[in-house]
Amino acid sequence: MIHLVTAANQHQYREEMDQAWRLRHAVFVEEKGWSDLAKPDGREIDQFDTAAAIHILAIEEGRVIGYSRLLPTTRPHLLSDVLPQLCEGELPRGHDTWEWTRQAVARSHRARGKAVNPVSLALLSGILEWGMANGVRRLVLQMPTLYLLHVVQLHFRARPLGLPQSISGEEIIAATAEFDERTLARLRSLRGDSRPVLAPSYPHLAA
Repeated sequence: MIHLVTAANQHQYREEMDQAWRLRHAVFVEEKGWSDLAKPDGREIDQFDTAAAIHILAIEEGRVIGYSRLLPTTRPHLLSDVLPQLCEGELPRGHDTWEWTRQAVARSHRARGKAVNPVSLALLSGILEWGMANGVRRLVLQMPTLYLLHVVQLHFRARPLGLPQSISGEEIIAATAEFDERTLARLRSLRGDSRPVLAPSYPHLAA
């Protein structure tokens, strides 16, 4: 099940959020080698983990097995404050546009031999379910250039914001990805399950 954690309900997810910070550290610091994010306590938390952030958790039997984060583009976010060089024109902003970052799946749940990881599909499905219920229609992404085709194959309408640039040894591109009911239908088809993934108690937020 996918849970959305906000400033309003984070007190109900203290243990799960601690697991999420540690999962982020394991993936981005220990695996990817992003040493600038290393923390002595093994919990990767940055300047954008404010009350405005939405944390998306995939939880299985009390364990956080996947994580994503959404940041409102009306406030400081990665593209605006850290990677503005990836955008050659005006930064995409608006209440209908949120930045999707920090996608992480526990090593134990990375399915081999599948084009798309089931946990990743569930996390993204949850993001779209929340977005479509709250007037959000577009995501901002920074990703390896090769992933852009994959985003299109998931039936997002992707648009690059600039040319790729080398960051930490990877060719990274920024893009917007618009979505609608057809995108969610595509994700559900790939999952083989048309049921909603969001936990029934998720907060209904005005974006």
